[in-house]
Amino acid sequence: MSLKINMKTLKFLTGLLFAVSAANAQTNLITNIGDRKTLSLNGAWQYIVDPYETGFYDYRYKELNEKNGDAYWNTDVPENKTAKKEHGYIDKYTLQVPGDWNHQDPKFEYYEGTVWYKKSFDYKKANAADRVFLYFGAVNYKSDVYLNGKKLGAHKGGFTPFNFEVPEGLLKEAGNFLVVKVDNKRYADEVPTLNTDWWNYGGITRDVKLVEVPKTFIQDFVIQLTKPVNGQAPSKQPGVSGWVKLSDAPAAGEIVTVSIPELKFKKQFTAVGAQVPVQFKLPKVRLWSTENPKLYNVIVSTSTDKTQDKIGFRTIEAAGKQVLLNGKPIFMRGISIHGEIANEIRRAYSHEDALQLLNQARELGCNMVRLAHYPHDEKMTRMADSLGILVWSEIPVYWTIDFGNKEVLAKAKVQLNEMITRDHNRASVVIWSVGNETPISPTRTDFMHNLITEAKRLDQTRMISAALEVNYSALKSSNVVDDPLGEFVDLVAFNEYLGWYGGLPDKCRTTNWSTIYNKPLFISETGAGAKGGFHADSLTRFSEEFQEWYYKEQISMLKRMPDNFVGISPWVLTDFRSPKRNNPLYQEGWNRKGLYDDKGNKKKAFYILQSYYNEIKNKQTSVSK
Repeated sequence: MSLKINMKTLKFLTGLLFAVSAANAQTNLITNIGDRKTLSLNGAWQYIVDPYETGFYDYRYKELNEKNGDAYWNTDVPENKTAKKEHGYIDKYTLQVPGDWNHQDPKFEYYEGTVWYKKSFDYKKANAADRVFLYFGAVNYKSDVYLNGKKLGAHKGGFTPFNFEVPEGLLKEAGNFLVVKVDNKRYADEVPTLNTDWWNYGGITRDVKLVEVPKTFIQDFVIQLTKPVNGQAPSKQPGVSGWVKLSDAPAAGEIVTVSIPELKFKKQFTAVGAQVPVQFKLPKVRLWSTENPKLYNVIVSTSTDKTQDKIGFRTIEAAGKQVLLNGKPIFMRGISIHGEIANEIRRAYSHEDALQLLNQARELGCNMVRLAHYPHDEKMTRMADSLGILVWSEIPVYWTIDFGNKEVLAKAKVQLNEMITRDHNRASVVIWSVGNETPISPTRTDFMHNLITEAKRLDQTRMISAALEVNYSALKSSNVVDDPLGEFVDLVAFNEYLGWYGGLPDKCRTTNWSTIYNKPLFISETGAGAKGGFHADSLTRFSEEFQEWYYKEQISMLKRMPDNFVGISPWVLTDFRSPKRNNPLYQEGWNRKGLYDDKGNKKKAFYILQSYYNEIKNKQTSVSK
């Protein structure tokens, strides 16, 4: 009997197997990397640009095997002068890691394809019995990882972390040869899909580290306040629940200890399996809030391992028409942010980058940021923890991905899992978002509902939402948000650009908003484009005066919002790069909706929104007194 499989079927089966294997691989994700014993592999990496993927496929377009000397993951040093080597890594061609390749050399500005990265390093284990993992903060988009000619694994997803264990005996004390094939090409069946409104920065964009851990180690843990009931504020001795995940089944009688020295708290739990439930009361704890972002050093230890993290304790929930932080209503004075440093035209990745972006938001008067449209670097969420800024974190399920494709759903779930796993101890993160501006259809709603269900399975302590969109062609004086997805989210959030994409800003004077759902209502985007420094009358598109007028009319409209209106995150903090924006005078490859321009200058609209936020803050302060 012969079996015939066409190319379309083969592609589907291959992709499905990849999605399943990737989903399984992420059960091994190690968290709290900053507290582990690590060796940074950041810095200069040699590279080869390979648009035809010659280093991966032979001339019949079949994947090269590990023994093939022409494969770019194998050594580039010929055995002798007669040996043929048609690839090589030299210092003439280097890229900095972390960092996108687009900003590092003009030839990469629009490049989408394969680049091979190579790093040589020495490494001696601190303990011969320890295990070693290779950890990546993020690589955009698909990565294949090889160490000393051996493939460790592959990963898809440009904004979430992953790691692979290094097999015993593969590491050498000197001359290790690490190669990563990075491919940032866009495809219709990926997450995100072909069409986005941001720059497709390629490369190893976040930290790379070797992580050394004991044979049985603390892989992950969750220590959070128990989910509130019916809007109740935390008691004086709030309950804490969570778990500690060990890498392997523990030895009989293994004890897991959780301690918080500042509170003189210590409690032990007997490990029966690899995942150990923890539950206790926490006396005299100071709750984390936007005004007082208190963090405690939480230590988790076993007989073989110990890790610690800075954690804030707070509750967050959507209760009726309000969002409650520690049982009290809060209005989210937000701004949307892209993970980009506009003045250097590159991906954000460092502590300094996080501080720059979040300080700009704070100067605007924000107590919240929407990190769009993908998980940002972990340094952003940790910095938000320390500064007291609420965070909306989102996976790039964006516009028109293939909602009917089970393989795509599996890929989205992997990214959702990786986002939540990395940041589930961050007090600042209060909303997990499963997507942005997805077109309404039964297939799409099923897809998104599936992601919401998965998010709630992974984390029951935070709100789940998605940025919905409205139809401007049908706008009337009274507009109702009735997207069927609203039934499943905790926070009904929608993007509206009334006055930019629908009429002129004065349309706001006769427009009101509501929703059919008895839930908090949040405007996840609104904004207008303006070229920084271009001044004209308020009717002239792309002038700072038009954007200023837009915000004035929006704010007047916002003051008429119903009593379930709980916040807004306008679009966007800073101008950002986008190949979709091609007006030769005003855009030139930039989305100009920023309140800061690409040089870091404030536009006139900045001060309009800042004044509105200060007004809200002052009213809330007077009420609390």
